[in-house]
Amino acid sequence: MGLKNNVLDSFALTGKVALITGCNTGLGQAIAVGLAEAGCDIIGVNRSEPEQTAQQVSALGRKFVSIRAELGSVAVIPGIISQAVAACGKIDILVNNAGIIRRTDALDFTEQDWDDVMNVNIKTLFFMSQAVAREFIRQGEGGKIINIASLLSYQGGIRVPSYTASKSGVLGVTRLLANEWAAKGINVNAIAPGYMATNNTDQLRSDEQRHQEILGRIPAGRWGEPDDMKGPAVFLASRASDYINGYTIAVDGGWLAR
Repeated sequence: MGLKNNVLDSFALTGKVALITGCNTGLGQAIAVGLAEAGCDIIGVNRSEPEQTAQQVSALGRKFVSIRAELGSVAVIPGIISQAVAACGKIDILVNNAGIIRRTDALDFTEQDWDDVMNVNIKTLFFMSQAVAREFIRQGEGGKIINIASLLSYQGGIRVPSYTASKSGVLGVTRLLANEWAAKGINVNAIAPGYMATNNTDQLRSDEQRHQEILGRIPAGRWGEPDDMKGPAVFLASRASDYINGYTIAVDGGWLAR
């Protein structure tokens, strides 16, 4: 078998450009670095400057473009797309990773906390996907969209009503967009991370009882690490996943299988 026909070549992202929201820390940072390791140039969209991510991507010899934006409003999306295309000439991959969470009992949950979370986690995700898909169609070469879902796309959770609603919506919208866009050469899929050792879970992991309760249910016997997201992200961004549409991959150490 010739090298150019090697299956590993289908995972390569050399010459591709990925736009990633929320990549200054944690899972988003790991996804950005993983895509860069596979050959991608990266456009990061964040509220604050992702200095560490930029350094890691640049150290790999890949281009990193920073776009600052507040994703609570869809009004910023046209500017993001125009800046991205101006900087890199095209977009091949979109990773909708940015998300926020608010924790309060459902009896006390406010409309503001509902709207803030829904705006970032599902409204902006949809309209960002729409804008990038239009760019894919204009470019004429298809593209890849990866949405970041959650275990709460499948489960109810507690004290996070708008987060649960938004992440359940991510799973459904991923299917809907795949149904409409697969024939256009646009693959839309999602990744649902499990319990990951990131800044967002510091509080859970510092509570020894809660930490052990969670750990006891994970068949893999450990919390996930950000690097666990790299392989699934590269797979869904690459030609290796060309016939996968509308599916959400759980990266959870077996949590949902328990």
